[in-house]
Amino acid sequence: MTDIDMIEAARLRIGRRALYTPLLSSPFLDEIAGRRVFVKPECLQRTGSFKFRGAWSAVSALDPETRSRGVLAFSSGNHAQGVALAARMHGIAAVIVMPSDAPRSKIENTRAYGAEVVLYDRLTEDRDLLGARLAEERGLSLIRPFDEPLVIAGQGTVGLEIAEQAREEDISSADVLVCCGGGGLTSGIALALEARAPGLTARPVEPAGFDDTARSLKSGRIERNEAMGGSVCDAIVTPQPGNITFPITSRLCGPGLVVTDEEALRAMVLAFNRLRIVVEPGGAVALAAALFRKDEITADTVIAVCSGGNVDPDVFADALTRYGD
Repeated sequence: MTDIDMIEAARLRIGRRALYTPLLSSPFLDEIAGRRVFVKPECLQRTGSFKFRGAWSAVSALDPETRSRGVLAFSSGNHAQGVALAARMHGIAAVIVMPSDAPRSKIENTRAYGAEVVLYDRLTEDRDLLGARLAEERGLSLIRPFDEPLVIAGQGTVGLEIAEQAREEDISSADVLVCCGGGGLTSGIALALEARAPGLTARPVEPAGFDDTARSLKSGRIERNEAMGGSVCDAIVTPQPGNITFPITSRLCGPGLVVTDEEALRAMVLAFNRLRIVVEPGGAVALAAALFRKDEITADTVIAVCSGGNVDPDVFADALTRYGD
């Protein structure tokens, strides 16, 4: 299981390959939220999301002989790009199994990083069977997107940075809102905060209709989503919390928060107008919760992790047109 020592070791392996992203703020956002709001823009990270951290952590930890045979990943986009770049930087092959309805920009970017992309229909084809066949035929190592201790350790480096930045800002108590799919980022941050900033509490944020983590935290057992698509927040739509991540989030996290697709799009526009950063819908749900779920937050200070910025241009343009005033 992932612990603080693994997170610190991942940070050493990553070194300067990942960007140390800043904490951003805006008085305008503070006014909307009714409290201090800081934004951790992992949308500025290499490949446009935090996923590069976990990908590098996992790929770099493979023994050289195993790594030389290449890696395999399942992803709708951000994990795909992280693994593709980590593989290219290690000089190895990467095969990425992606749903055919993934955003075109994410498919194209993954190919641009040098990976072989294998598309499948998520409604009619079994991704796991397809991936298992490819891994066996080619001797590839599977890099799971969230339910993998080394990936969680890499994502936990975001939490180490937040702990350091909170001390610099004299923040001793805060809710850290985290965009949550399978829970790799949320659990990694929660573990890092437990060890390095115990006054800060991680809270997962999800889109309405895909709030499996929030429901699981409330019930005390893993809950599954009925649907597997239909939200503009595609980057964080997963069937259910991970078997590894959920015990961590259930032990360390505060209650989950849920926002609508419209609120995520509004948060995207506010992030662009007030912070000049580009955030994708799934990467904006934490900021949306900070701004539009003020009655469900009691902390005086909120740190919202904007987890990714790989938004299709037409989605971004539509959001600006609808919510730009």
